[in-house]
Amino acid sequence: MSPFFLSQILAGLALCSDIVSFQLKKRAHILLCFIISCLLLSIHFICLDHWTAAGLALLASIRFLISFFTDKKRYALLCIAAVMAVTIYTWEGALSLLAGAAGITGTIAAFNSNDKRLRQIMFIATSLWIIHNTLAGSPGAVAVEFVFLSSNMVGYFRYYILPGRRTL
Repeated sequence: MSPFFLSQILAGLALCSDIVSFQLKKRAHILLCFIISCLLLSIHFICLDHWTAAGLALLASIRFLISFFTDKKRYALLCIAAVMAVTIYTWEGALSLLAGAAGITGTIAAFNSNDKRLRQIMFIATSLWIIHNTLAGSPGAVAVEFVFLSSNMVGYFRYYILPGRRTL
């Protein structure tokens, strides 16, 4: 099996984990699905030799693990510093810059206690990952992020746009 084909299988499994997470209610179960998804995506990017994305996906799984226990800003700053270190250490040019920007933006979102603001910031982070994954040549990873973005948009519409329209 070629590394590319294996990478797409792993992206498909990550997509399944994300889809399952959207159906769960308990935060701990949702975070567990996100951890699994990020670990699978890390291996996916290793198969494609995209080391910045691989390192940042692994770091995202650690970030979700930390968020099991705390949402304190000092941990957000620590995660942002780690994103910057991984990005610099694994520098591959523009792809690394996109991945680093997505990682920092996602970290800011993950440690934001306001759900509406979290979703808004995640629109940006997910869009950056879609651009990155397109340029990296991974249709599976594009699909994962597109489904994640779509789900976020549906949730945002349900919780923040639709209720306002009902009162009109």
